[in-house]
Amino acid sequence: MPKITFIGAGSTVFARNVLGDCLHTPALQGFEIALFDINPERLSESETMLNHIKNTCGSTSTIKAYTDRKEALRGAKYVVNAIQVGGYDPCTITDFEIPKKYGLRQTIADTVGIGGIFRNLRTIPVMLDFAKDIQEVCPDALFLNYTNPMAVLTNVMNTYGGVNTVGLCHSVQGCVSGLFDSLGMDQTGVKSKIAGINHMAWLLEVSKDGVDLYPEIKRRAREKQNEKHWDMVRYEMMLNFGYYITESSEHNAEYHPYFIKRNYPELIDRFNIPLDEYPRRCIEQIGNWKKLKQELVNNPELDHKRTHEYASYIFEAIETNVPFKIGGNVMNTGLITNLPKEACVEVSCLVDRNGVTPTFVGDLPPQCAALNRTNINTQLLTIEAAITGKREHIYHAAMLDPHTGAELSMDDIKAMCDDLIEAHGDWLPTYK
Repeated sequence: MPKITFIGAGSTVFARNVLGDCLHTPALQGFEIALFDINPERLSESETMLNHIKNTCGSTSTIKAYTDRKEALRGAKYVVNAIQVGGYDPCTITDFEIPKKYGLRQTIADTVGIGGIFRNLRTIPVMLDFAKDIQEVCPDALFLNYTNPMAVLTNVMNTYGGVNTVGLCHSVQGCVSGLFDSLGMDQTGVKSKIAGINHMAWLLEVSKDGVDLYPEIKRRAREKQNEKHWDMVRYEMMLNFGYYITESSEHNAEYHPYFIKRNYPELIDRFNIPLDEYPRRCIEQIGNWKKLKQELVNNPELDHKRTHEYASYIFEAIETNVPFKIGGNVMNTGLITNLPKEACVEVSCLVDRNGVTPTFVGDLPPQCAALNRTNINTQLLTIEAAITGKREHIYHAAMLDPHTGAELSMDDIKAMCDDLIEAHGDWLPTYK
């Protein structure tokens, strides 16, 4: 029987979305759905929940929980990854509180920035352990990575793990609809083209019936910037650099050196920037779990409707050979010609029986490519640090990060990195 393995299955809500979709997909009936998580209680809860959905929708697939990761992976055709190494407590707290002592503030800290760097450093060794298992027990599996930091982890799995990996993020899917809803524009019949890097891909073209919609978008955006709203950073970037960005304003506030600045504290209020946003979300999610557990785990009548998550549609397209288009994170094999070949990029991909095939983009507008490269620099140095074990490359990655480098001296950056390494303890390997 073909097999879908979900690593990080204790992420019960996300497991419901991705695997509930699979249970509802005709082409994926008869599969074994293998669950693995290091938390046995959460693993059991997800198994129970998915069996509820299986029963209510009449799926012929089998749900099986594993305590041995290699056995969960053995023979898998598809692998979905949704882990978080270190969790909110202690690692997210560490990522926010130590930089704060140096005057460095963050919003989400899961992609680049000092928080993104250390999230990578504790996750890469775990991912490479997955890769060793995959090479041994399911070397031909397609690995779908949902874990942040997306670009670096997808890059590492392809480049150093030798695993066929595609990274999936929600920001491309929601980009046009979110923008048009915010501006009160009708998106019916709208054509768009998006490419760049994860969390900083660009809405390169947006038109309807052959008419470029950007002039009207920018006109409305300028008007809307006169009042407080949830997307002020992205509007400001678009009005200054020409193109709208896929990921949210709270993310992009910390990807650039322009918004979170000690010498310009008024910018936080002016652009409605939610500092320490991710810790707030974590606390809220932890607090809501009791209620959600009752709804999901203790409800034998639990039903599910197929979501917009890409995973089941990718599997379906491969199984049926009916093409499906996604926004995927893949290695830059000449796809975006003015970004480094070593980078992981986010482009449109066609999925069918041949697997996931990325599409050629060519040059991005020069200012967009330049902004992408500022983040790629930090991504590639973070990978260098993780692979070589050299502490100096952690310093380099942090110094090259746009927000960190704009706020702190080199001495403070090195001292902050040393403090973060010490505070992480066994969550990190030893850095020379």
